[in-house]
Amino acid sequence: MNAIEAAVSRAHRSEKAARTFITICGIGMALVPFLIGAFLFIKGTDTFFLFGHGVGEFLFSGEWNPSDTAEGGGQVGAAKFLAGSLVTCLLALIITLPLSISSAIFMTEIASPRTRRLIQPAIELFTGIPSVVYGFVGMTVLIPFLRSIFPMPFGFSVLAAGIVLAIMIFPTITTMAADAMAAVPKAWREASYGLGATRWETIAHVVLPAAKGGIFTGIILGLARALGEALAVAMVIGQMKVFPTSLFLPASTLTTAISADMGGAMEGGEYSAALWTMALILFLLSFLFIFLIHQLNAASSLKGGK
Repeated sequence: MNAIEAAVSRAHRSEKAARTFITICGIGMALVPFLIGAFLFIKGTDTFFLFGHGVGEFLFSGEWNPSDTAEGGGQVGAAKFLAGSLVTCLLALIITLPLSISSAIFMTEIASPRTRRLIQPAIELFTGIPSVVYGFVGMTVLIPFLRSIFPMPFGFSVLAAGIVLAIMIFPTITTMAADAMAAVPKAWREASYGLGATRWETIAHVVLPAAKGGIFTGIILGLARALGEALAVAMVIGQMKVFPTSLFLPASTLTTAISADMGGAMEGGEYSAALWTMALILFLLSFLFIFLIHQLNAASSLKGGK
């Protein structure tokens, strides 16, 4: 009995130690984003509280000339960078969305299981390619190609950035959309066919509406990646601090401005504070995307329960 009791005691101690370790790891990982958010809030709000600029000025003014001193007195209108991020992300979505949905439909509704087993890993492979590879290929292949067919003086442009981002977010949206369509019950398709619907009518009126929650989740995840991408975009967009008035001209985004200037900005200066504010905006937008995904999943679960 003593040996049995000792073994049970050791098992309980091991279980308790494992549970404690897992709990600490879980709490620690949960605290990381909040600590990052708190740090960004402290650094990012210096633009408003320490240097006296208004939120409206930062978000809607295009005058960008921050002072690289602790005294401030410069102009911190980041509207041109916000506009650059918005335009490049929307352009990427416009380019990749039809391709992603079409590819997902092909994989789930048309292709044979063997073909899907070949195509899906190939698409998912794109997610593991480093950003610098996308940027390098865009710089050496895409930009000369665009310059040869469009009236573009440089080739580095919003269009080039949008195309590179479209390629980068294509596997995310395609995979999420395909998984959502594959999750639609087979009985729903058979019921549609039984009512006389064709394959395309079934896809349009049964499969796509039923899978829209997963499709929108993929779109949001793709947008989140496009918004946060810095290196690949910086290599092809041209990094001119101007409003994106043309797809064929260079511009800048929030991420390219941060990556280009943060290293040279004086710590504690107005310029550094403005860049930290951009980082805070990106962080808040990421949380917004996560919130939207949770809302979509909750709505889909509620609808499925009904």
